[in-house]
Amino acid sequence: MTLVLDTAAQDLLFREARTANTFTDEPVTDEQIQAIYDLVKYAPTAFNQQPLRIVLVRSAEGRERLVQHMAEGNRPKTAAAPLVAILAADNEFHEELPTQFPHFPQAKDVFFSERAVREQAAALNGSLQAGYFILGIRAAGLAAGPMTGFDAAGIDKEFFPEGDHSVLAVVNIGKPGTDSWFPTRSPRLAYDEVVTTV
Repeated sequence: MTLVLDTAAQDLLFREARTANTFTDEPVTDEQIQAIYDLVKYAPTAFNQQPLRIVLVRSAEGRERLVQHMAEGNRPKTAAAPLVAILAADNEFHEELPTQFPHFPQAKDVFFSERAVREQAAALNGSLQAGYFILGIRAAGLAAGPMTGFDAAGIDKEFFPEGDHSVLAVVNIGKPGTDSWFPTRSPRLAYDEVVTTV
């Protein structure tokens, strides 16, 4: 075999996994989310920076605050999903580098003293972590509905008023419901269209 991961796991994580637009009423527990995080926290990042921050929106009040900032087409599914996670990048992640990158604690000041540099690094590495988070949701037997159709400035002001975090994505989470996705999967580019060798 070319891949070590068995076929069932490949299907669960990749081939059969799709972005869900509807969900059942089955709740997503804190224990499930903790198990997901404990799996995906090992995502590779530069300097072992860990800028991803996750806000679980469970309350009706929190859901209402979020939905008002979603694009019109994303509002109904965000309002109805069993659980919604706001994924954000902590632009002050560098404060944790002395403990998270202990063999070079000076990295905090040597590389990340400027806010613009931190924001760029947080967006890139937080997005890597977000991708792993979506895979973790799939590994838990759940479906993810990640979205970037929202008013980012509005969400940042609503949920991160201190100004240190920037929203990356909003992810609906749960068991897929009726007519959760389009009948056929959207096409993907072929290997030869993407990969070159030099």
